[in-house]
Amino acid sequence: MSRPTYQVEYEQMLLGRYALASHRTARLERSAYILLSRIGMQGPMTIGELSDAFGLDTSTVNRQTAAATRAGLLERIPDPAGSIARRFRLTERGAAILAEEREGIVDALDRVMHDWPDEDIAGFAAYLRRFNAGIERLAGRPWPRPEDGATGPAEVRALRT
Repeated sequence: MSRPTYQVEYEQMLLGRYALASHRTARLERSAYILLSRIGMQGPMTIGELSDAFGLDTSTVNRQTAAATRAGLLERIPDPAGSIARRFRLTERGAAILAEEREGIVDALDRVMHDWPDEDIAGFAAYLRRFNAGIERLAGRPWPRPEDGATGPAEVRALRT
């Protein structure tokens, strides 16, 4: 009998294959969705902070933030703490598109799990959170999470300065 982690590996591979965004019209590329989500959750961030958070080199983060800025999703602002570094924050348009994208993904998840009891969905979310927390612990890059587990449009619309 194989270890249960082989089953997890296989199911995780399939999960990565099934992009829920493909079941609808996505307005954001995956990398932009993740970038905007991180800034929306954490607040304005510098290139260095984003590079550290994603484990990417600064040139990659520069390209991603430049594209998001050109698209009107992010804007550069002075550091409120007075440092010379500039920070990126969501624009109102970026926050609105991110909220719309998230709602589309949640709607797709609702369709996938339409016959699941709420307790099963909550349990699945708890296991995913635990799984992701283990990955983050090994990588040394924890991701911010809201205390109550909600990441809906209200948090995204609250532009942090």
